[in-house]
Amino acid sequence: MLKTKYSNYAIECGTDEAGRGCLAGPVTAAAVILPNEFNIGKLNDSKQLSEKIREQIRPLVEEKALTFAFTHIFNEEIDEINILNASMKAMQESILKLSLKPEFIIVDGNRPIFSKLGIKTKSGYNFTRQEIELLKSIPNQSIVKGDSKFLSIAAASVLAKTYRDDYMNKIHKEFPMYNWNKNKGYPTKDHREAIAKYGITKYHRKSFRLLPEQLSLDL
Repeated sequence: MLKTKYSNYAIECGTDEAGRGCLAGPVTAAAVILPNEFNIGKLNDSKQLSEKIREQIRPLVEEKALTFAFTHIFNEEIDEINILNASMKAMQESILKLSLKPEFIIVDGNRPIFSKLGIKTKSGYNFTRQEIELLKSIPNQSIVKGDSKFLSIAAASVLAKTYRDDYMNKIHKEFPMYNWNKNKGYPTKDHREAIAKYGITKYHRKSFRLLPEQLSLDL
């Protein structure tokens, strides 16, 4: 059974991302603050849930959460600052969008969420000095497999995954040959075959290895 909180702070935020390993589309993060009495029986790490269950859970999380937010970091910015920094920035931006300031933050993974702050980019949002100082002021803890241990991280993982899927379904209509409505931009066989046949789109991450080493693209 997932735990409600990690810390003794009253306002604890969980955050997670989705789409880190994809070849196309954004990396998407969400941040969630849940009430102490929150409980949804099926809630778990989004990777352990079916698409149908995730879609059922999202409105319940949004209805019961004290506050939540999500952020897309798009492929241009990913190429500019790399996927690790983009993933962290997506979570940081989501935290800044919350209507309540967290007193403590828990994040899925093994890296401090504020290890890099204020990276300037041409294609994305740049934090103000006040926002950087606000984020620095919040204690936080990274938790390996936190999305299968704590409710707020699991809730964030569901929101991040479903909002990213919504976006990939939307851009699938523009480029249906890549099957993004099914593979969501991940490096599946059909996705890579489409890249080899049709080339890349404005949504592909040029800094990623889009095809196996024996094949090449003109970027």
